[in-house]
Amino acid sequence: MLFTISSDDQFELRQESFLTEMFDAINESTKSGKPEPSAQASRLSVERVAEAKLPTEIGEFRLIGYRSLTSEEEFVVLARGEFAPNEPTLTRIHSQCLTGDVFGSTKCDCGQQLHTTMRMIADAGRGAIIYQQQEGRGIGIINKIRAYALQDRGADTIQANEQLGFAADLRQYEQCGEILTDLGMKRVRLISNNPAKIQALTNCGLEIVERVPLEIKFYRSLARYLKTKREEMGHLMSLPEDIYDQSACASLPSV
Repeated sequence: MLFTISSDDQFELRQESFLTEMFDAINESTKSGKPEPSAQASRLSVERVAEAKLPTEIGEFRLIGYRSLTSEEEFVVLARGEFAPNEPTLTRIHSQCLTGDVFGSTKCDCGQQLHTTMRMIADAGRGAIIYQQQEGRGIGIINKIRAYALQDRGADTIQANEQLGFAADLRQYEQCGEILTDLGMKRVRLISNNPAKIQALTNCGLEIVERVPLEIKFYRSLARYLKTKREEMGHLMSLPEDIYDQSACASLPSV
């Protein structure tokens, strides 16, 4: 069963092997020398430290490594094509999700979102994914496993984080906006259902000209997670009405 995470096709804004290989490649490239800083580097709280080609099953991308100047955080940009300020560009900020991106978990839609976005960008010939090291909405992989155990016992994704002593979402996206600016973007076609990402990029001076919906496959194990994201976290998504019908959900694939 397929459904689209979207409330409107367009709108005017008013208001995480694969991972190890990626970061090892960037660290190795860093040792061989950093690229020249951009003209506006002195105004940024991130620095571009490495770049290399990355052939994938979907096509060839550029792998660009950034490092925060204010924390230990590192960022990977998966880019294709050339960017120009006046050209609306497909963009996604993707929070690291080892379980979904690498292991194919159906407890979340992260892996589907990442791989679908890569295909969309390859088809368009231009775009970028900022892969941000904020596993488990910022709590890290070990705490995420602990949160999963609490979900197995009945907690939803927000309750699990809070029971571990964390806020529902610890992620910040402002430096992602700086990275997009450093890449030469000004106008963005954002692939996201998260209003916090939309607001953060807008605050960085980027123009969100379109919110691009993603089509993913629906699994029974996704039902409560997606409902929580929409109802408790304000994510902009349309869900099939039978997501609220437990008997209907029971008939959907579990894997």
